[in-house]
Amino acid sequence: MADPGMSVTPYWELTFDADGDVDGSERDRLLTQAAERGVRDLIVFSHGWNNDRSDATALYRRFFAPVPKLAPRARIGYAGVIWPSMRFGDEPIPDFPRSPAAGAAPRSALDEETRRALSKAFPGRTAVLDRLARLLDERPAGDEGTAEFGRLVRLLPEPDGRQTVADTDEAGEPAVFTCDPVTACEQFAEALAALEPATDSAAFGLPDPWDGAKELLRQATYYQMKRRAGTVGEHGLGPLLGRLAEAAPGVRVHLVGHSFGGRLVAFALRGLPGPVRTVKSVTVLQGAFSHYVFAARLPHAADRSGALKDAQRRVDGPVVCSHSHFDTALGTIYPLASRLAGDDRSCTGTEIAAVLGRRWGALGHDGAQAVPDTARLDLAAALGGELPASGCVNVDASAVVRRGGAPVGAHSDIVHPELARLVLAAGRIA
Repeated sequence: MADPGMSVTPYWELTFDADGDVDGSERDRLLTQAAERGVRDLIVFSHGWNNDRSDATALYRRFFAPVPKLAPRARIGYAGVIWPSMRFGDEPIPDFPRSPAAGAAPRSALDEETRRALSKAFPGRTAVLDRLARLLDERPAGDEGTAEFGRLVRLLPEPDGRQTVADTDEAGEPAVFTCDPVTACEQFAEALAALEPATDSAAFGLPDPWDGAKELLRQATYYQMKRRAGTVGEHGLGPLLGRLAEAAPGVRVHLVGHSFGGRLVAFALRGLPGPVRTVKSVTVLQGAFSHYVFAARLPHAADRSGALKDAQRRVDGPVVCSHSHFDTALGTIYPLASRLAGDDRSCTGTEIAAVLGRRWGALGHDGAQAVPDTARLDLAAALGGELPASGCVNVDASAVVRRGGAPVGAHSDIVHPELARLVLAAGRIA
């Protein structure tokens, strides 16, 4: 049950595979011990796209650490979800040291840590990955190289055994798989150059498309992880929470997810058995999925809806979405990757992202959109007692979610006692 290095107790881990199947022994320990240990409130946290097991456990250890002092009389249990994500070694995570191997590789190349993670994420694609790495190292001139790179990237993803739905019912294949790869690399390079102006290519006036090629690979990988997070939530965590409601009906469940982990816990609501009402709050920290996911009607397509329309009604409490304008992964790169603007050369990459952000934006950038009666608060107001007891609530967390370098900005800057307090406030945990 308890990791001897964990900061809180009782603590359980729940390990899921890509199809959402949970480790049986871990599941049974939780179902048996939650009631035995007198747990009243169970906080279930899911990590995001850039965490392996050790990183995820370290995240849970640090995030949970202040909770016992913040709610000393509450009977809280803790569960950490482990699901098969992958780690890009070059992405800075505030408060966590970067791998030495990641720092040794050039900006556009694949470090050894990332190579290992890609091989694990895409088994059987070794030859393709070797060629991609070679192209990133050699950076051949002309469009032929980036065109080949894009073709190879499209060979990587394979569908997981179970498929969850897209965030909105208008979504098809993301543009990273369908657009012109040369254009994609150019637009990603422009966006990255704007986020970090002091690049090697700045002296030549135009960003190097190869600076955007690695981002094309990163986004293809994220798409695979994003789908998987929804699958694990709907087919794994949701049904497990149903079993927990039967085994320990007095336990109040509070779901917390970061990035794609936010998608995982949100889609768990789709997998809840009909009568279950034990989920008392959901807190999505910098959610990397559509800001229209809870919308009954899309503003630009009234006959279409978000995949989780009305899912907030499955929660006996609020669905809190933290967002920050310092999160450049979601403010710039996410909308650009969701729907690249083809051959529109009248805009720069960041201008295109700003336009697309209104349609293809992420929860972690501006919160839930097109959901009537959604409350909008800053973090101070949310922690000062103004947090609603139900419905969607957007909380601007820019006051604390603000640190991090390119290309993701403050996307992973979530280890703050204020955000732990937000989880407790959402769940009405005394």
